[in-house]
Amino acid sequence: MTDLHRHNANAGVTEDAVRRDAAHLQNYCIALQPICDGELTHVADELLYRESATATFADLSDEQAVTATARVCHIAFYEIGVQRLVGDRQLFVNAPRDWLLKPELLPPNIDQVVVEVLENVAAEPEVLASLQHIRSQGYDVALDDFVLSEQTKPLLDVATIVKVDMLEPFNEADIALYKSRGLRLLAEKVEDMETFDRLRQVGFTLFQGYFYARAQTRQAFSSERQNNHAALIRLLAELQKADARYKDIEQLIAQDAQLTYLLLRYANSAFFHYKGKIQTLFQALQVLGLKLAGSLALTMLLANHGPACKLMLSRALTRAAMCERLASLRSEGVESAFFVGILSMMGELLGKSLQQLLDELQLSQDIVAALLRREGVLGALLQEIESFETANVRGWPPERVELFNQTWLQSQIWTTQLLAVLQGSDGGSAREVETAV
Repeated sequence: MTDLHRHNANAGVTEDAVRRDAAHLQNYCIALQPICDGELTHVADELLYRESATATFADLSDEQAVTATARVCHIAFYEIGVQRLVGDRQLFVNAPRDWLLKPELLPPNIDQVVVEVLENVAAEPEVLASLQHIRSQGYDVALDDFVLSEQTKPLLDVATIVKVDMLEPFNEADIALYKSRGLRLLAEKVEDMETFDRLRQVGFTLFQGYFYARAQTRQAFSSERQNNHAALIRLLAELQKADARYKDIEQLIAQDAQLTYLLLRYANSAFFHYKGKIQTLFQALQVLGLKLAGSLALTMLLANHGPACKLMLSRALTRAAMCERLASLRSEGVESAFFVGILSMMGELLGKSLQQLLDELQLSQDIVAALLRREGVLGALLQEIESFETANVRGWPPERVELFNQTWLQSQIWTTQLLAVLQGSDGGSAREVETAV
């Protein structure tokens, strides 16, 4: 019996049920959807199971839903580890009814796990009793897509967070009731900055949606330093050169005092066991290697373009790392893969058109064709990754889905470790960071 099957069996899912659902679930994907606070700080993620481009938990039978939850939890908490996957952020885990009735199977990370009660779970006595037990253990409990009624109201007694779908009308009196009970309000599907601002005023403190990807968010939360954009463009262009030299990269990085400080601090950390003190950028570049130093520099420069940009960095870096990992397996386009991945989101990150950024960078026609028209080896790879990100994997063979799943997980871990540098955290061993990209 595999670890996953053993875990499912303990959850009350029989081996027969696992085998019966295998055909339905074999092409599953997992993903993380960021959750931010009112200052656009990335504070949590929702752990998602995706069977296909359109499937959700509502499309699964009860047994399949439990199997799906077991799968994503097994990967996130038992195979990878939540700290490596998301750092110190909270992780929202979708919980179907049958899973809730076995709280002894909940992950051990009490301070980080938010048990998310799906909208189709009724407020039955046994469910309420189980949720009360979950709360007594210290877990947060969120009510997904919650709509207040006489039937659902008892769930408020066992919740700490209420998630409200912004694509549906909501009653302000209901919001006032939630606040009077001390419940935290999370707005889902926030699509624009105007809605985000309005909801903050109403009392929402947590947000999910695509509003932070729009250029207007950068205007509202801008902390960009004047030299960042120019330095970023020059660094990107230099790193793309086949004959990039340490001295040229050193001179570009030296123009940013904070970036210089962070790279020196990182190179002097215990990760690298370097004998002696690293006192110059040139020494730091030699210890880190040009590729890792370039990735760190790009991350730090982008992070300083404001909180909206930092919020999107996780997805951009994960995509870039996936591009490089998959290109290396195919032995095609490896040298440019990472930067094609991150450049594909650079317009969203900087609030500019991709065409404008490409004009500034003056890159090769192959890279431009990959980015603008998804042509060539890297263009096709980028298109595959984008399909995976949206769970558009219907028709993919299981081994291909598994490859992309594993590549995404490895890339997400690397991203978490890299972003931890900005917060003064190690995020893992030096060897893990060095070899992840």
